[in-house]
Amino acid sequence: MPVFVPAERFERWVVNFQGRHGETGLGVVDGALTGSAADGSTFSAWLPFDRRYDGLPDPAAFRERMIVPDDWGVLLVRKGGFAVARLAGTRTAESKVGQRHVQGRTKAGGQSQQRFARRRDNQARQAYEAAADHAARILAGLSGPLVTGGDHAAVDEVLTDARLRHARPAGLWLAVPDPRRGVLEEAVRDACSALVDVHNA
Repeated sequence: MPVFVPAERFERWVVNFQGRHGETGLGVVDGALTGSAADGSTFSAWLPFDRRYDGLPDPAAFRERMIVPDDWGVLLVRKGGFAVARLAGTRTAESKVGQRHVQGRTKAGGQSQQRFARRRDNQARQAYEAAADHAARILAGLSGPLVTGGDHAAVDEVLTDARLRHARPAGLWLAVPDPRRGVLEEAVRDACSALVDVHNA
C-alpha cells in the first residue's frame, strides 16, 4: 500500500510505524530506506524525484536527502481538463488549470454513435491542444524533472507536441481525478514527498 509522506512528517511516520508494529530494523536496499518490524510488517521508502538513497539507515539522514529541485514542473491531463505548474523549489512560479467539456459515451447505435464518437474525439483533441499550448508556455526551458499524472494516453498525447520535447518526465506517476486547483496543489505536495510502500503483516 503506497503512501506519500512529506519531509516534515517522515521521522514521525517511522516512529509511528515502530509503535504499531514493534521493534523495527532499518536498512538501505536498492536505493530505498527499508524497515522490517517484529510482527513481520515492512516498508520501503524512496526519495522524491527519482533520486536513489545511499546514506545511513536513519530516518533523519533520509529526510535530509529529500531535496526539491530548483526548477521542475507538474503536468496533469485527463479528457476533462489539465493542470500545469512550474516550480522553484516548493514555490509555484506559474500555473494554469483548465477544463474542457468532453461528452460522455452514448448508448445510441449506428451512424449516430459514430458521429458521437467523432465529436468526442474532436473535443478531446482540442482539450489536449489547449493543454499543450499552456504547458509549452509555462514549461519553456525547463531544466529539471516533470512529474506527470492523470490519464496515460492523454499525457502522452500532450507530450508529443514538439515544443515539449525538452521535458524529462520523472518516474513517478500520479493517479489523479480530473485536474482542479486542489488536485494540482496535492500533486505538488505528493511529488515532493517520500513514496513509502507498506506491507502489513
